[in-house]
Amino acid sequence: MSDQLRWIKSSYSDSEGGACVEVARSTTVHIRDSKLPASPELRVAEPSWAAFVSAVRPEAERNVDQS
Repeated sequence: MSDQLRWIKSSYSDSEGGACVEVARSTTVHIRDSKLPASPELRVAEPSWAAFVSAVRPEAERNVDQS
C-alpha cells in the first residue's frame, strides 16, 4: 500500500539526514523514516494525527486539512 501513497517530507528534514520524517494521508495517516522507506510505518487515525499536530504546533490546527 505504501507505494500508492503520496509521501510528504517534513519541512524539518534536511539533506544531511537529520529529522527525516515523511507523512502520507489516506483513510489513516502513515508516518515513516524517509531514509528507510521500506521500513515499517507508524499508522494513526486522522483524529489522533490532528490532535498531535495541534499539541505540538497549535497555529497549525487550521492547516491540518491542507497537507
